[in-house]
Amino acid sequence: MTTVDTAARVVMMHQGGWDEIALFTGPVAIIGLLIFLARRQVPPADDEEDEDPPVS
Repeated sequence: MTTVDTAARVVMMHQGGWDEIALFTGPVAIIGLLIFLARRQVPPADDEEDEDPPVS
């Protein structure tokens, strides 16, 4: 199989639009998963702060 044959097959398999959906949803899903995992590792924020109140 030559490079031209491979390129022709890839162009023919492009029909239907499913590959555009995969090219969009793949990276979006990976980024969403990374954000989800990063938020799980962050400790919850305390409501009380240890800082001194501002002096007026």
